[in-house]
Amino acid sequence: MNDGWTLLRSARLGQAATPVDILLGEGRVARVEERITPESGWNVLDVEGRTVVPGLWDHHVHFDQWTLARQRLDLSSATSAAEAASLVAERLRTRPPEPGLPLVGYGFRDAMWPDRPHRDLLDAAAPTDVPIVLVSGDLHCCWVNAAAAEKYGHAGHPTGILRETEWQAVGEDVARLPEHLLDAWADEAATAAAARGVVGVVELEAPWHLDAWVRRVRAGTVSLRVACGVWPGRLEEAIARGLRTGDVIPGTGGLVEMGPFKVITDGSLNTRTAYCHDPYPGLENAEHPRGMLLVPPHDLIPLMRRAWSNGLRPAVHAIGDHANTLALDAFEELGAHGTIEHAQLLSDSDLPRFAELGVVASVQPEHAMDDRDVADHHWAGRTSRAFPFGALLSAGAGLALGSDAPVAPLDPWISLAAAVDRSRDGRKPWHEEQAIPVAAALAASTRTGRVTPAVGDPADLVVLDADLYTASTDLLRRMPVAATMLAGRWTWREGI
Repeated sequence: MNDGWTLLRSARLGQAATPVDILLGEGRVARVEERITPESGWNVLDVEGRTVVPGLWDHHVHFDQWTLARQRLDLSSATSAAEAASLVAERLRTRPPEPGLPLVGYGFRDAMWPDRPHRDLLDAAAPTDVPIVLVSGDLHCCWVNAAAAEKYGHAGHPTGILRETEWQAVGEDVARLPEHLLDAWADEAATAAAARGVVGVVELEAPWHLDAWVRRVRAGTVSLRVACGVWPGRLEEAIARGLRTGDVIPGTGGLVEMGPFKVITDGSLNTRTAYCHDPYPGLENAEHPRGMLLVPPHDLIPLMRRAWSNGLRPAVHAIGDHANTLALDAFEELGAHGTIEHAQLLSDSDLPRFAELGVVASVQPEHAMDDRDVADHHWAGRTSRAFPFGALLSAGAGLALGSDAPVAPLDPWISLAAAVDRSRDGRKPWHEEQAIPVAAALAASTRTGRVTPAVGDPADLVVLDADLYTASTDLLRRMPVAATMLAGRWTWREGI
């Protein structure tokens, strides 16, 4: 053996009492034994009994949106439309955007506000010719002022709230920044993710960011593995390039690969556009009382068939219970395997179908904490089957945890804690019968599906400064990460 081999001494795996040594070489786990005698040239690091877990994955990220959100006006603390408008006015006064650029905010959640967001409210609180675009926390709508409404072809819009397909062109435009600037910010965000134990993400930014990640990795952004999903608008290009889900892109050191085929079939709970079997309370006479079905089965099935037959695994966004039923029906008709992204609101009869059809529930547990009050209000009487992680696990479904960043922070410990405790900010756990064990949440946060590294696994590891199996909810959320390793090299290391 030669230089480049690393021996981690005294690592604690799982809940075992006896520490072990882990030998890493050529990017993989070579040996896991109680005691390994080091050879000349090895790098030896005593982790002093710290817990070591497999590298963590965030299975649902909009990375550029997360990168941008880290730079945008934060509206997540606003408890009313008036307060959000006041934050905008203050930002315009103290830190206006560069000439020619809009002011962009992110993170408002209006479902429980006492007042309603409106274009006129923004114009009154912050009179300006600067276009103002405020993106909702769930990425399903934006709130604009008159200047932005005119800029984006919505002059005279009755409310200034652009939902679903109305807002997508706006979202794409405000994300257009000089390539070098966005790449630099993405590198910072990737390093921040590594500091939380993340070794990989499933990138579901629209419409397909594969080439951007190839460029970034070749320029030195090497903190993460990235599986890049493609949306319908670029599906034919991916097929023409002969790329199949899991294919590693040459020249990226194994860090970039082709991801799944992403398609959005309905909206979100916060905007009451998630497609449900029953009407939302108070919306019985609205234009879309049960939410919005954006891609009906006669469109969804041909899209999924085209992707699946060309080696691209479907990742179907479905939040409402009816949308989930239709997505599962499509998987069943095609005999395809893949994921349902979100699977937030489910019918009891659909729970066993995930395991039966080989469909993984790709879920974002922190959304349950964000949406619990919204669900209690807008899905009253049905919340026992909202974010039903425990029921899915009991039914044999495979789970994959993620953040949907920037909808929730790109931090696997926040997701894991929400899945385990169903609580935040000292509140009583919400439907604690749907909580899952720490080991199950950890397994769903890795790519191997295991809670301990095994011989032959990639040398993607995380060294922790606390015991996750005994940690309180608060400690689990802010789990101290001592080091993160990707393919045998450190991407983050502090204090060891």
